[in-house]
Amino acid sequence: MHAEGFFFQAFVYLCAAVISVPIAKRLGLGSVLGYLMAGMMIGPFGLGLIGEEGQDVMHFAEFGVVMMLFLIGLELQPSRLWRLRGPILGMGGLQVGVTSAIVTVIGVIAGLSWGAALTVGMILALSSTAIVLQTMSEKGLTGTDAGQSSFSVLLFQDIAVIPMLAILPLLAAHPDALQHASAGSDHAANLTDGLPAWAKTLAVLGAMTAIVAGGRYLMRPVFRFIAKTRLREIFTAAALLLVIGIALLMSEVGLSPALGTFLAGVVLADSEYRHELEADIDPFKGLLLGVFFIAVGASVDFGLIAGQPGLVVGLVAALILLKFVVLFLVGRLFRMGLDQNLIFAFALAQSGEFAFVLFSFATQVGVMGSEIANPLIAVVAISMATTPLLMLVNERVFQPRFGTRERDEREPDAIDEKNPVIIAGFGNFGSVVGRLLRANGVNATVLEYDSDQVELLRKLGLKVFYGDAARRDLLEAAGAENARILIIAFSDRDRTVDLVRTAKKHFPHLRLMVRALGRPQAYELIEEGVEHVYRETLDTSLKMGVDTLRLLGFRAYQAQRAARTFRRHDEKSLFELADMRHDQKKYLTVARRRIQDLEEILLEEIEGPSADRDAGWDTDSLREEFGQDV
Repeated sequence: MHAEGFFFQAFVYLCAAVISVPIAKRLGLGSVLGYLMAGMMIGPFGLGLIGEEGQDVMHFAEFGVVMMLFLIGLELQPSRLWRLRGPILGMGGLQVGVTSAIVTVIGVIAGLSWGAALTVGMILALSSTAIVLQTMSEKGLTGTDAGQSSFSVLLFQDIAVIPMLAILPLLAAHPDALQHASAGSDHAANLTDGLPAWAKTLAVLGAMTAIVAGGRYLMRPVFRFIAKTRLREIFTAAALLLVIGIALLMSEVGLSPALGTFLAGVVLADSEYRHELEADIDPFKGLLLGVFFIAVGASVDFGLIAGQPGLVVGLVAALILLKFVVLFLVGRLFRMGLDQNLIFAFALAQSGEFAFVLFSFATQVGVMGSEIANPLIAVVAISMATTPLLMLVNERVFQPRFGTRERDEREPDAIDEKNPVIIAGFGNFGSVVGRLLRANGVNATVLEYDSDQVELLRKLGLKVFYGDAARRDLLEAAGAENARILIIAFSDRDRTVDLVRTAKKHFPHLRLMVRALGRPQAYELIEEGVEHVYRETLDTSLKMGVDTLRLLGFRAYQAQRAARTFRRHDEKSLFELADMRHDQKKYLTVARRRIQDLEEILLEEIEGPSADRDAGWDTDSLREEFGQDV
């Protein structure tokens, strides 16, 4: 029966995830909210498919957070971590300190003892490492200022959990309750219990030293030895053994397992086995995090919420508003841009997963009673569940209206030249086009909407004007009425389409040459009537194909001619397929036929009489064969 119960629970968790997450992703809500909703539905306060064992699952699934921090550490070289010391200590310390102080004052005013109020303040100052980093990763925000600042604050918060666990027993109102709780609970029994303070300090330092030294001098030869077996499953087992072993070591000395695995990841960040470790650990991390989010959703006590809806909802709203304001002010103090600051504040405005552990420990040691802790646990769970929704509100409401305010405040530059070519967008793509034209004596008027990019290009000696090329008045100022060609090199699809429509409406004589990120955007531009569409990856892909053929022994001219045939056929089919892309069945049928036709044409050219003629033009191959000038 026990085995059947385990398999049933596993089936319920996996089924809930497989159903809810794809639906949430399809609706644009993100996977985290999908997991949380799944937990709410199958939890004891939903369909009741899982019950009290959900708390045990929570402890097991928290290991996903440990694995996630190990992977984050692998991405951070020690030098990069040292560069982040300012945001970690400054932004993280300021956010935790200010939030804790404000909540403590509010708690004392509400009638809590100062010890209980301080405990609530410290716990609610924390944010969810798992939810925030997963959401940032899904939305591609990890490398932005908001993503880096969020990571810095979260890292400080995770480190702060350690002194919080040490402080909580000292805040107990009744020492007898602390003694009773310590005797009657199984919380954090470890090797350092009962040791004097100096011995505990030495144990902690010893554990940290062992992780650093082991990661730098021991694990690399061990992984090298295991890698020689060429058995992937053994390498995976070794990676899991490393993470679990470090987690056990940190638990035994009374520290956070997440902190220890993060430190190990940083030490191994320069290892040649970093990518292999990431590939082996990532699937386990993703699955355990999913189970963790489901367990969080299942822990939302709808019975308690229904009994005190006004109190719980009010506390959730007050917590999110307070943390949002504090985070926003911290971001402004550290000079974050408005759009990045909004992302930063919305992302961290919830409470975190460590709150479940800390509130439980606080009741055990007698800092507060369950009548205080239980509503706050519900507040924590609900605030975590609202995070994906807050990020969605920021994307749909605040970013379009306020995210570009700083750029809008800057007036467009006065344009003092008229040229036959106008280039809109001067990033990696447009700058190559512009430099090629300039090197051949063709002057172009360059418009760029990113003010930082404008300043950088001007420092490089390039003449670039700041402004939004999609505005009719700016195009007129750039000389669109007399220009011959407008090159649109934006990476933003919507802005590209807006500029195409503006140019075709007000300056129909302009020949448009437009960058497309891929076939879907190319089809959209063709529907807008654009005749010259340039997919940014096509030339690079063909160049790589040509070089590959050359390395395989094909004649240089033969490979070049194959690439030209491929391009000609592909561009012809692009315009043909654009007319039928909304009829999927017809589109797939014609696309398959065009692929087959192209393969037959290329094979015919390779085997046909033209192959011999190509050799006469192939001086590159002759030079390589004879090692001399020909």
